[in-house]
Order: sequence, then C-alpha cells, then structure tokens
Amino acid sequence: MDALTVRGLTKHYRNGALALNGVDLDVSEGDFFALLGPNGAGKTTLIGILTSLVTKTGGNVAVFGHDIDTDLEAAKSCIGVVPQELNLNQFETCETIVVNQAGFYGIPRRIARERARKYLTQLSLWDRRDKMARTLSGGMKRRLMIARALMHEPRLLILDEPTAGVDIEIRRSMWDFLEALNASGTTIILTTHYLEEAEALCRNIAIIDGGRIVARDAMDDLLRRLHTETFVFDLRQAVTSVPTVEGYDIQLLDPRSISVEIDKTQSLNELFARLSAHGIDVLSMRNKVNRLEEIFMRLTEKTAGAPQ
Repeated sequence: MDALTVRGLTKHYRNGALALNGVDLDVSEGDFFALLGPNGAGKTTLIGILTSLVTKTGGNVAVFGHDIDTDLEAAKSCIGVVPQELNLNQFETCETIVVNQAGFYGIPRRIARERARKYLTQLSLWDRRDKMARTLSGGMKRRLMIARALMHEPRLLILDEPTAGVDIEIRRSMWDFLEALNASGTTIILTTHYLEEAEALCRNIAIIDGGRIVARDAMDDLLRRLHTETFVFDLRQAVTSVPTVEGYDIQLLDPRSISVEIDKTQSLNELFARLSAHGIDVLSMRNKVNRLEEIFMRLTEKTAGAPQ
C-alpha cells in the first residue's frame, strides 16, 4: 500500500493564482521521500491540503488508503507534521507541550508520559523537559516540534524545512534520528532548501515547480541524468596560469585551486596524469556544485516562463 496517493490535485485561490495544476504523486510506504521546489512552487499548498489546512479545488488524495474527502479523521490520524514555522506555546514546558499533543489524539495520559520520555530522550531534550519552550535555542525548538509530531506515532511524518536555521552539528544529529525513525518503518516526506540534505537522506524525489511535478524518480537515477560534473582541485604548489588540456575545461580559481568540468566518459586518472605532466600536483578534490542542486536548477529553468 502507498503511504500517499495524489491524483489530479489542483488549487485555485480567489485572487486567481493557480498554486497546484494537476499534481499526481505516489509515495510508497516506508519511503524517505524528498519534495523539492523553489519558493512559491506549491510545496506548502500541497502539504496544507494533505493536513486539511487548505481546501483543494479538485483532485483526490488518499493517505494509507484513507480518502481525505470521505475518511478525513482516519487520514489525519496517520500523519504527523513538523511545519516550517515555529508554532510552539512559548510559555509551556517541553513535557507539557508533547503530552498535551498526545491528548488531542485521545492517548491516555500514562502512555503520553511514557512517549514523552521516549521521544524527548531520543531528541536530547529530556533534561529540558521542565523548561519553558521560550528558553530553548532554535535547534532545540525544532527538535521539540519533531517530538510533538511523533506523540501519536504516525505512520507518515511530513517535515517542512526541519533543519532551517539549525547549526551543522544539530542538523547531523537530526539526520541520524530521522534515518533511524525511517528504518523503524515510519514513512517520511521531507521538504528542504538544503539540497545536500535530500541527497544524503532520501531514496526517492519529486521536484515541483509552477504547481506541477517536473521530475519524479529514484534519487540515484535522477543524479545519473547529469552528463558532466565540475570539480575543484586543491593544488600543492601555487600557479599563475593553467595549461590547456585537450577535452577538459580548466579554470583558475585562485593560485592554489582550479575547477575542471569533466564528462562522464572522461577519466579522472587520465586528467591527473596530464596535469602532473605539466608540473601540477593535486592535493584534494571536491564537487564545485552539489549534484542535486545542479539538476534542480536545470529542471526549474526549463519550466520558467511556461504557461501555468
């Protein structure tokens, strides 16, 4: 069974804006799925419809087989949402916030307290359980929102920019937690502007632009669409110019680094040998542009200016 099935989903706003234009989307149960798109692409509208915060104009949506038109309560019970905006009661304690959330789903208080301990501990917040939310750092508030969304143990967790404004160390710890949660069977849909996050975590991806799905594929297959990659090489010795190497586009970035565009059919070992023949020794290399970001830009550029 699919965790999410969307068919022909449309949303017209009263001002004439067409936010969603016939969206079709399937997310398999147990998947870690990325939903990406530029600002205004329709991501938030889509999530709003899934969670009944936005009324759709047309189309069908089912969550684990529960149609949101005919079985909304069952569909909502399957979903946990971590919104982009911080919407915590700033004057309640962490434990109170998550226990009260469980109460909205009819979970007995004893079980709610057990789950509060479980999820606050897993998200490194148990020692802050008696602190008011307003005293927490931004990263802690993000983690508290995840704990709150998990209190009714949903089968589908939707994360809208969960690591926005979070430092690298906390972001990595959140990645570890989400990977473990997904491995335990929870389906996760992630929206993020950190494209390396999607590449690191997600197995499948859809890119939405202008209210349409412009790409839907396995992450690995989508990345294979790139025919070239640009690498940055850090050099052992400073150089003032770069040699001409037939078949390679080499640019000098600074005296100790160059960028090279490489086609899939070309060999890195051959390039290293040619550079070495010109007296250039490479210390290290890295991607100049995140691969997923490059695909994202190419796909969204194709749809720019298209009829909406």
